Amino acid sequence: MDINAIKKRLTQLTSQTNRTSNLWKPQPGKNQIRIVPYIHNKDNPFIELYFHYEIGNRSYLSPMSFGRPDPIEEFADKLKTSGNKDDWKLGRKLEAKMRTFVPVVVRGREKEGVKFWGFGKTVYQELLTFIADPDYGDIADPSHGRDIMVTFKTAEETGKAFPSTSIMVKPNQTPITEDKEIVELIKNQIEITELYKEMSYDDLTSVLEEWLNPSDGGEKEEEASAKKAISETVDVKTETASSAADAFEDLFNN
Repeated sequence: MDINAIKKRLTQLTSQTNRTSNLWKPQPGKNQIRIVPYIHNKDNPFIELYFHYEIGNRSYLSPMSFGRPDPIEEFADKLKTSGNKDDWKLGRKLEAKMRTFVPVVVRGREKEGVKFWGFGKTVYQELLTFIADPDYGDIADPSHGRDIMVTFKTAEETGKAFPSTSIMVKPNQTPITEDKEIVELIKNQIEITELYKEMSYDDLTSVLEEWLNPSDGGEKEEEASAKKAISETVDVKTETASSAADAFEDLFNN
């Protein structure tokens, strides 16, 4: 048995379990939550992280999130400036996308402790607009903040290819809780980096290289996934993949 492989898999499963129990996703219908102060940065509860999606059916936290260089982002930038349309598409696919997280407690489930709610740009802008409005202000204030009603509709309900999320900040100002046990749970919240691990520059370079030049067994599946995202025109896919591989060699091996 390959003990190292087993240990690696155990770590992955543990991480996935930990992430699932500490992340919150709205359920279909109305969900009432309260943003709480982020203990690890009391000045701002919003945590902006950047991710590379769909690389080998996985997502990777970009070091850009912490102001550090990122080989995948460097490669994406090179592709986008190559002058080749299909390289530009691949660069757009590979570039890191921002997702914002905020610590919350779910009303009716406060004893489960703090969970992180992740959302895209539209919800983020809506929340910031409320906070910037002097009639609302600091909605995360422990004593005088406000709950948020999050309404989630599935793609089937919206009749579109994607679900929708809308928010409404409650008008009443209320404390987060008066339960000392819940106060302690809020104080003991984990740090977001315990859920999403940053990989080293060299490790991310290896991930990118393997994705562009798959090893035996995964080549057809990986190539098909990459090429499908690049273009819907079958006859240009092979040329694009080859061009991308050449760009990778040029960027990291010269």
